[in-house]
Amino acid sequence: MKDVLAKIIDGKREEVAALHNSTTRVDLMAAARAASPVRGFTQALKAASQSGYGLIAELKKASPSKGLIREDFDPEMLAKAYEDGGATCLSVLTDRQWFQGAPEYLVAARNAVALPVLRKDFMIDPLQIIESRALGADCILLIMAALDDVLARDLEACAIELGMDVLIEVHDESELERACRLSSPLMGINNRNLKTMEISLDVGAAMLPALPKDRIAVAESGLFAPADLARMAASGARCFLIGESLMRADDVAGATRTILTDPVPAAGG
Repeated sequence: MKDVLAKIIDGKREEVAALHNSTTRVDLMAAARAASPVRGFTQALKAASQSGYGLIAELKKASPSKGLIREDFDPEMLAKAYEDGGATCLSVLTDRQWFQGAPEYLVAARNAVALPVLRKDFMIDPLQIIESRALGADCILLIMAALDDVLARDLEACAIELGMDVLIEVHDESELERACRLSSPLMGINNRNLKTMEISLDVGAAMLPALPKDRIAVAESGLFAPADLARMAASGARCFLIGESLMRADDVAGATRTILTDPVPAAGG
């Protein structure tokens, strides 16, 4: 029986095949080159984390584990609420099949704010990277559990060529070791096992201290309260990717302010 991630990647291969049939690399590259200038994603997180926390606030309508998360899903409104609440960057789900996302959501959200935006999807082909820049994405996600080393390196190189930042996501020590062979400094430590969808903050607490000092840690999943962020901060994270807990809030801007309350002081701060 296939795990959840394997099922997602199977569907993504069909989606990528359709993308190849609907456009050419030349045309998509032209659109990418004509897109609005890249906003510095990693730089924004670095700056925010000097005194407080760097928050990547996620627009996520649904998920495989929780089903529908937010029914009144308005990307522009949500993006503005996140910005008003003090988010550093945005993450926008564009996967349709499993997360009820859409590329159009990324375009709408980014056009509504001045924040850098991550395209949150399952990247397995360079054409997806080019498409991401054409949509306006400032950063893309590489999930090491879904990629071999050669493909990960090729996708990272494509993103860097287009001026985008890369968030490399890992869940265990072997993936972390492989991720450190790549050049991008932004390292997401996912408390969720994408194969089983189970979450444990123990994952981040154990892995964060092992992160090389030249990498920037981003704690992901299972973060619902300032105390959760404080626990991850105690292990070395100053940046966080948070979706579900904020998406479920009636007052998204207020929930964003609350989750950023009383940050653990930065080392030397």
